[in-house]
Amino acid sequence: MTLRIVIMGVSGCGKSSVGEALALRLGIPYRDGDVLHPAANVAKMRAGIALTDQDRWPWLDRIAQALRDGAPLIIGCSALRRAYRDRIRAGAGGPVRIIHLTGDRDLIAARMAERQGHYMPLSLLDSQFAALEPPGPDEAALSVAVDRPLGAMIDAIDDALRESET
Repeated sequence: MTLRIVIMGVSGCGKSSVGEALALRLGIPYRDGDVLHPAANVAKMRAGIALTDQDRWPWLDRIAQALRDGAPLIIGCSALRRAYRDRIRAGAGGPVRIIHLTGDRDLIAARMAERQGHYMPLSLLDSQFAALEPPGPDEAALSVAVDRPLGAMIDAIDDALRESET
């Protein structure tokens, strides 16, 4: 099976770090979904304005196209709502494995406060948590807590992916 993996979660949860480390472990590319945002979306977020569903649809279609055209691929994408994940799955051209990075607001806020040069302001974190619809049991997603070392998270993800292959 061709791997199409979406690393999802609120801003600041570690999608890029986990995606890059998992890509190295699995020997497949990682792509940060933030680079696929239209310029208007980036401008809104930089100004502290939360995106609407209408803003997100073209971005989610770009995510799906990247998975369809670039598989095997790991891509980081917030994919906060079920409808967003459904849209990605519908356009991806094959099965998509969802890995949901979870953490409490205080931990994520501390991480966001430390990072440099990202356009997503801390002021939008609450809107991210408000929009978050954790994957349901029928989505066969893997939830991974981000309150442990990166290596331990990658080991857990790798083990779960290998187990799902059997």
